[in-house]
Amino acid sequence: MVIYLLAAIAFAFLATFAYAGWQAAPWFPTRSSDIGRLLKLADVKTGQKFYDLGCGDGRIIMAAAKQGAVAEGFEISLLPYLMAQVRLAFCVNTKAAVSYNNFWNRNLSDADIVYFFLMPKIYPKLRSKLEKELKPGTKVISYAWPMEGWQPTAIDRSEGKLPLYLYSR
Repeated sequence: MVIYLLAAIAFAFLATFAYAGWQAAPWFPTRSSDIGRLLKLADVKTGQKFYDLGCGDGRIIMAAAKQGAVAEGFEISLLPYLMAQVRLAFCVNTKAAVSYNNFWNRNLSDADIVYFFLMPKIYPKLRSKLEKELKPGTKVISYAWPMEGWQPTAIDRSEGKLPLYLYSR
């Protein structure tokens, strides 16, 4: 009986990984050494609303919250979501939250900053969503790949690192 329970749990984790990969991207975290670059490029101010689309283990939203942002991440893969919840349980900053939710179903109109590290295959659909929902002046930061059809405000191409693209809507 225990073996069936363990198999069901393993299947649930694998199924959510597959679903996340199909929806936007498999879980592949932003490099820890790039979080500081990201936050510097974002120029996070106290009270700003910061969204991380596909937030994984929550490291970025916690770092943004430490800089004063009200940070929320969305994750649909079960293991990274649970890891983020454990991290948040030990975080004294309550301005960070992770939702087990698909960002496609969330309205992002209150965002000041939106960050993502997703597969470029979904960028046309994402671009459409962001253009419809984001207010003027919202910062959008893409890790690794540019958003086709948008002109970046800045690009951080640090030596030996994946690029960060900053856009202003």
